[in-house]
Amino acid sequence: MIKAIVTDIEGTTSSILFVKDVLFPYARANIAAYVRSHADDADLKPLLKEVCAEVGSELSTEQIINQLIQWIDEDKKVTPLKSLQGLIWEAGYRQGDFKGHVYPDAAANLNAWKAEGLELYIYSSGSVYAQKLLFAHTEYGDLTPLFSGYFDTHIGGKKEQHSYDAIATQLAIPANQLLFLSDIKEELDAAKAAGFETIWLTRDSAPDPQAAHRQVSSFDQINPGDNTAPL
Repeated sequence: MIKAIVTDIEGTTSSILFVKDVLFPYARANIAAYVRSHADDADLKPLLKEVCAEVGSELSTEQIINQLIQWIDEDKKVTPLKSLQGLIWEAGYRQGDFKGHVYPDAAANLNAWKAEGLELYIYSSGSVYAQKLLFAHTEYGDLTPLFSGYFDTHIGGKKEQHSYDAIATQLAIPANQLLFLSDIKEELDAAKAAGFETIWLTRDSAPDPQAAHRQVSSFDQINPGDNTAPL
């Protein structure tokens, strides 16, 4: 019996295009000015030190900026970059430059599952801070009260089994009572290896009944109480 659902964001609850066409370009366009003007801030200084630790050498502010932009252009999932992007996106959300995108079927079913007593969690490569910002500023209002917790790459890579082992341990819920939703096969493979139930979101293509994981094109086709097949 499923007791909790852990869901990815990009391609799962939210459009990949929102992240790629709105959030990433916004962060890239603003990252240099943000770092220069906030380099001495208490919440930014540790992130800049993490950048230096990641590359293994002390960098000037301008070198840090260049490294961050390079990581963005290479689509690197580097933890200090993700955390810094979250700080920049906060300004954008608060200024009303954009709202966090959530699919209508995801919003409706997350609300329904929460009402049914299921615990809901997010696991995304984006920082926990960025995750909370997205769900706090959607066209459906603030959805953060739906979630009992958030995980990012601080717990481990999303394609690594030990990350899901750690999540199950932290939640104190047997892995076979956890359902993981994602649009990435390798992430689902890792979760399944850890004992999770899995469902593969294929929003832009028809589900393949022969796929390695159960596939659905919408949250409307997911029945957490049925471990054998989507609705």
